[in-house]
Amino acid sequence: MIAIASIKDEIIARAEALGFDSCRVANASAPAHAEEFRSWLRDGGAGEMQWMDRGREKRCDPQQVLPGARSIIIVALNYWQGPEASSRTPGRIARYAWGDDYHDVMLNRLEELGAFLSELGGTQKCYVDTGPILERDHAAEAGIGWHGKSTMLIDPKLGTWFFLGEILTTLDLPPDHPQPPRCGSCQRCITACPTGAITEPHRLDARRCISYLTIELKGSIPLELRPLIGDRIYGCDDCLEACPWNRFAAVSREAAFAAGPAVGMRLRDYLALDDADFRDLFRRSPIKRIKRRGFLRNVCVALGNVGDETDLSALERAALDPEPLIAEHATWAIHQIRGRITPASPT
Repeated sequence: MIAIASIKDEIIARAEALGFDSCRVANASAPAHAEEFRSWLRDGGAGEMQWMDRGREKRCDPQQVLPGARSIIIVALNYWQGPEASSRTPGRIARYAWGDDYHDVMLNRLEELGAFLSELGGTQKCYVDTGPILERDHAAEAGIGWHGKSTMLIDPKLGTWFFLGEILTTLDLPPDHPQPPRCGSCQRCITACPTGAITEPHRLDARRCISYLTIELKGSIPLELRPLIGDRIYGCDDCLEACPWNRFAAVSREAAFAAGPAVGMRLRDYLALDDADFRDLFRRSPIKRIKRRGFLRNVCVALGNVGDETDLSALERAALDPEPLIAEHATWAIHQIRGRITPASPT
């Protein structure tokens, strides 16, 4: 019989061989902030993400996800491309979406690790940001990182730039210990948020978060929030970039996360994409999930904030788009640009 500690060592070694930057274990018990999560949902903090409410009780009890689960194996994968990779072209895309879709990159590897656990007699479920679990709570319990005030996890070696993946298993593995929180009195992430979405330490109102507005929100972006989005067209990194722990972050070893051809295009050039072009350009990217209508909506808002008269012809064509969501935001952008070109006369 193989000692359980030796099994855990082998799991960690295999995770490292698969390219993961960290692999740790938590007990499959209720997450530490289950009640806070329920309260956040009741207060409407999740916005239109009804799927979070539908899976509320599963997220608060791993046994409802995998009956008999004893342990949760959590892996982290660094996606930081280094400061020199930053794009200064208007039309900012969150770093995690620069390259290939992390769901695809990580899930195959997690399932390979899960197959090894099956050989040991375990029953598993693997998730990469898709399962009904409060992954950051379990990751913090396992010591992958600590809860930053932005609600993101922070690790001294990885900073904030990492993805999480989980394997729930019926194997009973020795758990790891949490890291002590090291944010101290720092509130840089809170003050950096362009929309004030971090309403207090460790509490985020998704309805104001630019990542929510540009990714999860399916309809019109509220008028009062559009100017605050600036030139961001998919997600936002401001609270992550503000974290001083990122000065220790190392460049990712994962080539799949390097910036692809869609990063750095001129904003108005995106407006020329039809459905087929969009699917082809973003076929390997997480951006494909918001479809052409959502992405071009975001592009129109960005142009409304930073565009000039050279962008008007592209926006005028977009204002005639058969997709009402695109047409509405293009019309708004035209009015914003024209207002900057010809300011209102003083009365």
